[in-house]
Amino acid sequence: MKYQSFLIKYAEIGTKGKNRFMFEDALIKQIRYALKSVEGRFEVTKESGRIYVMAEGDYDYDDVIEALKRVFGIADICPMVQIEDKDYENLKKRVVEYMDQVYPDKHITFKVNARRGDKNYPVSSDQINRDLGEVILEAFPEMKVDVHNPDVILRVEVRQKVNLFSLVIPGPGGMPVGTNGRAMLLLSGGIDSPVAGYMIAKRGVKIDAVYFHAPPYTSDRAKQKVVDLANLVARYAGPINLYVVNFTDIQLYIYDKCPHEELTIIMRRYMMRIAEAIANQTGAISLITGESIGQVASQTVQSLAATNEVCTMPVFRPVIGFDKQEIVDLSEKIGTFETSIQPFEDCCTIFVAKHPVTKPNLNVIRGSETHLQEKIGEMVQAAIDTAERITCQG
Repeated sequence: MKYQSFLIKYAEIGTKGKNRFMFEDALIKQIRYALKSVEGRFEVTKESGRIYVMAEGDYDYDDVIEALKRVFGIADICPMVQIEDKDYENLKKRVVEYMDQVYPDKHITFKVNARRGDKNYPVSSDQINRDLGEVILEAFPEMKVDVHNPDVILRVEVRQKVNLFSLVIPGPGGMPVGTNGRAMLLLSGGIDSPVAGYMIAKRGVKIDAVYFHAPPYTSDRAKQKVVDLANLVARYAGPINLYVVNFTDIQLYIYDKCPHEELTIIMRRYMMRIAEAIANQTGAISLITGESIGQVASQTVQSLAATNEVCTMPVFRPVIGFDKQEIVDLSEKIGTFETSIQPFEDCCTIFVAKHPVTKPNLNVIRGSETHLQEKIGEMVQAAIDTAERITCQG
């Protein structure tokens, strides 16, 4: 069957009060943006707690479904037939046509589930269920009714028009991007940070990203890998401004002036300072990292506390309680894993000490940072001022 209409169901948005329309409008905006990547013309409208996508002319069904499955805020996608003529005999005829086209194998069980949004419709929901069940059985004797555990639930919504649908394709859930503020993601070339960005965007947060580049120790291919990751996350999160910060001089200066076992912590602290400064410039009100407790030396509880200390805005770590396999599984699901495992080093893997401190003493770390006072302020400001911005559209 060639569907021209899709019913979009949402979950959490339905719990909102008087401002629900704002979330609906944000979801519609994200749907329209997602469908720009699909060849064809589409109209997106809303009506009494329902959002509809209407296709005009030819389009690729699979492309539409894949685009909608990446829109946060969508609970379910239901390809449907919309019937303008609500005459009861016409409805029976169209239901038989629908079941014939959608289910060529007639050896199935089914039930009819009718709802009347239009209370003026002259036939009750229960009567619709019985009558449509009868006409289906008459047309296709191989089909059987099972009201408890059917193979197919034919849903009939009587509203301004009649909506027929039985296929329910899960969406990603969450909240529409842009409804819960803006945050800055520290994006490396690894597996964890793209997943962290995805998870925060799923809660409706608009994200941008900062990447710390260390040429010539990190290559242009390493930078392109991060750009590719940002584009993959942007398929879900919408356009991402990626800020590429040249971190080489700062890394070398820290390497020269500070104890080597403290390099990772001190470098992370300066990354957080720079990320927060760029976040403030963009209107972001929080930072996001892909840190998970105990995964590496810089991610012990003590190390995370040491990096947190330099930030005034909240730092979200959505994968903090995940083990590595859980993060890998999610990265495979969202399509970032194969890019993340490309063998290009990022700046976090350069200048790593043999025996990095895992339980840093804050007073000691602060003392070591005093050795940087002569130049570090100017170097940090230069890194911020010269950051390259790349817009990643997905």
